[in-house]
Amino acid sequence: MAPKWRELADKLAEQIRNGEYAPGQQLPQIRDLVEVGEGSKTTVHAAYKALEAEGLVTSSRGHGTVVRERAPLKRLGIARYDKAKWRDGDEVAFIADRVASGRAYKRGEQTQTVSRIVAPPAVAAAHGLPEGAEVYARARLVKEGDQPTHTLTSYYRPEHVEGTRIVDPTPGPAGRGGGFRVLYDAGYEIDHMREELFARAAKPEEAEQLKLLPGEWVVELHRSTFTADGTLVEFAIGVHAATRFAWAYDFKVPDSAAEGETQ
Repeated sequence: MAPKWRELADKLAEQIRNGEYAPGQQLPQIRDLVEVGEGSKTTVHAAYKALEAEGLVTSSRGHGTVVRERAPLKRLGIARYDKAKWRDGDEVAFIADRVASGRAYKRGEQTQTVSRIVAPPAVAAAHGLPEGAEVYARARLVKEGDQPTHTLTSYYRPEHVEGTRIVDPTPGPAGRGGGFRVLYDAGYEIDHMREELFARAAKPEEAEQLKLLPGEWVVELHRSTFTADGTLVEFAIGVHAATRFAWAYDFKVPDSAAEGETQ
C-alpha cells in the first residue's frame, strides 16, 4: 500500500490534471487539508513536495503552493537532431527541445565536467573497446531555471575528440552547434542514431541531483551516434526526470514491403 502522502499527492495531481485546480491557482493551505482529514501536517507537506518535484506546482514563501503554468518540456525525437539546427545554425539538441516547448534557455542552465576515465563496462561494450581502455566522459547537468531536468554523459574515443572543444571543460554547450558540430568539423558527420529508453525508479544519488523524492521514476536514455560508415562516435547515457518531459516523435512510417518492390 502506498504511503498516505503519496495517496494524497496522486489525488491532488489528478485534480490538477482534470482542471479542478487551474494553472496559477493556489492549492489549499496545509492546515486546511489537515482540518478536513487529509492527513497530518507532515503528510500534506510531503504530498506538496512531491507535486513540486513532479513539476505540477511551485511553492514560495508568501504565495503558498500554486499550480504551474507550464506543461512538461517537449523532448523531441528525430527532429531534435536536424542537421540544419547544429551544422548550419547554433542550436544544440536540448535547446531545440526548449524552442519546441516555447521556453527559453538561459546561460548557466547547463553545467558540465570533462574527464578521461576507464570506460565503464556498458560504454566499452558499445564502443567495442577492451577492458581498461580509456574514454572521454563529458557529463552535463541541465536545468530549467533552478529545477534540474536531466543529466547526460557522452562518452567518446580519445582519437575522435582529442584537441577539440568537446574536451574543453568550460561550462555550457561545446561551442556553436554543440558536440555534433565539433564532430562534424573533425570529419565525423553523424548519419544515424539509435536510442533506447528504460523507465525505472531513481537511485538515491540521482534523486538528490535531480531534486526528486525517493522512489520517483526516471527515464534512462542510451544514445548511440554513428557516421555513415557505421563508426560509433558517441555513446551517451541520460537520466531524465520522468514527469518533467513529454517525449514527442514525428516520423515517416516505413513500408519495407514497398521498398523491396522498388529494388
